[in-house]
Amino acid sequence: MRDADPKPVRLTDYRPPDWLVDTVDLDVRLHPSVTTVIARLGMRPNPLGRHGSPIVLDGDELELKSITLNGTPLGGSAYAATPSSLTILAPPQAAVTLQIETVLDPSANTKLMGLYRSSGTYCTQCEAEGFRRITYFPDRPDVLAVYTTRIEAERDEAPVLLGNGNPVERGDVEGTTRHYAVWHDPWPKPCYLFALVGGRLDGISEPFVTATGKPVELGIYVEPGKADRASYAMDALKRSMRWDEEAFGCEYDLDVFNIVAVADFNMGAMENKGLNVFNDKYVLASPETATDTDYANIEAIIAHEYFHNWTGNRITCRDWFQLCLKEGLTVFRDQEFSSDQRSRPVKRIGDVRLLKSHQFAEDAGPLAHPVRPSTYREINNFYTATVYEKGAEVVRMLKTLLGEEGFRSGMDLYFDRHDGQAATVEDFLTCFSETNSVDLSQFALWYAQSGTPQVEVSGHWDADARSYRLDIRQTLPPTPGQPDKHAMLFPLALGLVGPDGKDMPLNPDDGTNTAGTVLLVSKPEQSFLFRDVPERPVPSINRGFSAPVKLNANLGTEDLTFLARHDSDPFNRFEAGQTLALHHLVSASGQSREGIRIDDPTALVEAMDASLNDASLDPAFVAQVLSVPSEGEVGREIGTDVDPDAIHAARRTLRHTLGEALRPTLERVYVQHAPTGTYSPDAISAGRRSLRNASLDLLACTGGEADIARALTHFETADNMTDRFFALSVLAHNAPDVREAALTAFHERFKDDPLVVDKWLALQAQIAEPGALDRVRELTRHPAFSMGNPNRVRALIGNFATANQTQFHRLDGAGHTFVADAVLELDSRNPQVAARLLGAFKSWRSLEPVRRASAERNLKRVADKRDLSPDVADIVARSLG
Repeated sequence: MRDADPKPVRLTDYRPPDWLVDTVDLDVRLHPSVTTVIARLGMRPNPLGRHGSPIVLDGDELELKSITLNGTPLGGSAYAATPSSLTILAPPQAAVTLQIETVLDPSANTKLMGLYRSSGTYCTQCEAEGFRRITYFPDRPDVLAVYTTRIEAERDEAPVLLGNGNPVERGDVEGTTRHYAVWHDPWPKPCYLFALVGGRLDGISEPFVTATGKPVELGIYVEPGKADRASYAMDALKRSMRWDEEAFGCEYDLDVFNIVAVADFNMGAMENKGLNVFNDKYVLASPETATDTDYANIEAIIAHEYFHNWTGNRITCRDWFQLCLKEGLTVFRDQEFSSDQRSRPVKRIGDVRLLKSHQFAEDAGPLAHPVRPSTYREINNFYTATVYEKGAEVVRMLKTLLGEEGFRSGMDLYFDRHDGQAATVEDFLTCFSETNSVDLSQFALWYAQSGTPQVEVSGHWDADARSYRLDIRQTLPPTPGQPDKHAMLFPLALGLVGPDGKDMPLNPDDGTNTAGTVLLVSKPEQSFLFRDVPERPVPSINRGFSAPVKLNANLGTEDLTFLARHDSDPFNRFEAGQTLALHHLVSASGQSREGIRIDDPTALVEAMDASLNDASLDPAFVAQVLSVPSEGEVGREIGTDVDPDAIHAARRTLRHTLGEALRPTLERVYVQHAPTGTYSPDAISAGRRSLRNASLDLLACTGGEADIARALTHFETADNMTDRFFALSVLAHNAPDVREAALTAFHERFKDDPLVVDKWLALQAQIAEPGALDRVRELTRHPAFSMGNPNRVRALIGNFATANQTQFHRLDGAGHTFVADAVLELDSRNPQVAARLLGAFKSWRSLEPVRRASAERNLKRVADKRDLSPDVADIVARSLG
């Protein structure tokens, strides 16, 4: 076991490695319980390291069998070995060849880190620190080496053997029933990008020709019998490769590119060089089993992992503090890809909703940390929304500040200068500073300061002077370890909308800090003056969500309604309606649950109705307009003493009100958008389905007999998973009398498909009723559920904890106890999954006193457990603060 209370790792303590590894030759002889790994490392002293240093290698639960230095076996006095480290005490201070033999038990590796065997398939996961579970190695991202891997296995058990790079050789092992394959990766890489896969797999392959005419063979490998469900992933891969050439000038650099989908995987996917390993939920799709959301996620994650080939692999991160350098940048790139493939406004709305629901909550709680943390105890716990989603927003702001050409010039220099290197955030920003001749030192605070900036904006129109002034005040609240903050630099995209609903020309006063239609905010308080404004405008601020801030524009109901009907910026048109709805929900949440009523909703109803009747709008956008803020968003707006039951009741009441008020239009839209042909996952077809289903949902919220009957018919007659599962969800949340029969029918139809069963489990975990916890407990005993499979755990227990706020935060504390028990059970089996599940408590301090005391009591119970993993120990310590 690793140290359960590891010492903090600090960015300021970074120093170069004392020894470098130039080449790694691995011989991996696969066996279910006794896998032998022989690693031959070509090493040399680092000129930038400490002269005369021993060779110190990392390990994790390793068993050392033999060790030689330059071909000579080492005696016991020449080295010190434990399961977690190997030290060569006095090596020659010259190039050496170190050979290490270790023995692993892949079947017993329930942590799913390093080399493990699941459902008969051998697989690896080495990010962040999993390679040390395979062999002793300087397991840090700034040690880059060229890898050659020989993989050997029983032919019948593992007919497919895959590794990084290009295939070199394959054949039978003479005199045995075993065979082997040799793979060589010519590009130096850190060990976290190492991968191998062996098993019985079906596959599909297609050719691809790069922009310069280089042929590449693409392969996707899946469980036997599922190859026909990999075609969409293959199409997404080819589109991703072409897009990266056109958008960023990035061309693929190997002869083959392989993807493997596995059922047991801690993450969504992993960008190992030339051999991406995926959770199968992000590869497998058919109209019968996958929803439109599944198709969009497959497209985005296939693209994300492929884009890592340059932003993560060819240029990697110097240390794990720079994680945002590869993840935030690559999330931005996959967001841009999806925006180009689908509806850019709808994609932006979805990305911001994800940011607000996950990252804003993280920023507001005890787990807040900067995009680039300055210290950590367990790096696995920093694969967070802050690193990924907020990291992407920082890159987006950079592009907004510099413009399309300025951003591309900085990216081009970054690719050219740092190709083959382990880089830092400073390296990244310097490229943009140099190519654009700008000082980005203040902008760099986005990487260093945690928390969500609070931005207050007030507008003043002077009729006599025909001018308009915006006064802006920014504050950044204290967060753990950062009580005092500096003012941030960020772009605030602006439009002034005239009484006719059209944007007015922007004529900034001389000296106003603007870049076209973007205000450059850099001080605690600033004013921006605009001339030649003949009529009072309504300001449309932070268009396109140009900065990840919490905005209070102090706009009244009349102004918000006007923007919700006329704003030319789709995001702000959507946001205005959300703000109107949020005002209603916050107000209603403060009332007695027995007597909740919604203040006059006419403005919100009229705004929604206007969008429903505007034929020029994308149906997918209108579907977003019909949504209301989540329970979590309402809770964050309230801030303290949050009562989840009151918020849930307020939200149900508002949705009921909207369903009744919009009934004639919703019924018409539902009929108008009925399917007209066979299912297709394309953006236009998906948009029509999303609007039809959103209409069905709001109507069913009223609970009317005809509305429930409509939803049941929708479920029974659906010819695709999108419509079938959406209707099932509507029934599950609104029709208890017919819910159980529908759930049973759904399970009976799809009980042999684990990914669909995951949907079935997740839906039941989300039903917000007093019996939900008993239902979830019972489902943990269902044959389809396994605590050993991360997808099952996330589907059932994870959804209960994150998507069922009333029942997770039950007043009697039983929900907290159940999740804490699950964390403790999982901790020894799979610490990463346990730690992420524990993250559901991240907003516990904002709860009302009774629930807050229950959450704290259960967190302390977890903290008091002996022998906690470093993953869980870190999360619980920071949560309790």
